[in-house]
Amino acid sequence: MSLNKVILIGNVGKDPDVRYFDNGAAVVNFPLATSERGYTLSNGTVIPERTEWHNIVIRRSDLVTFVEKWVKKGSGLYVEGKIRTRNYDDQSGIKRYV
Repeated sequence: MSLNKVILIGNVGKDPDVRYFDNGAAVVNFPLATSERGYTLSNGTVIPERTEWHNIVIRRSDLVTFVEKWVKKGSGLYVEGKIRTRNYDDQSGIKRYV
């Protein structure tokens, strides 16, 4: 058994970028920031707050329309989906993963 599911709650880092294609399909992408609170260990070591940036890509047309209409930089957002890694070869022939 396996499962690929992620839930993120965070803030949108910039206005979403919506692109439309000749075949009628659309895609939207935007950065989403999630943060873990800082804390202090029992020995006094301070662990600072940590922010992680996620590149969100949405291809479902009804969700693209929703994001285009309602989501802006600074919006708080709940995102549920799956992680999909893509790769490509850069100009030096090195395989890069995004």
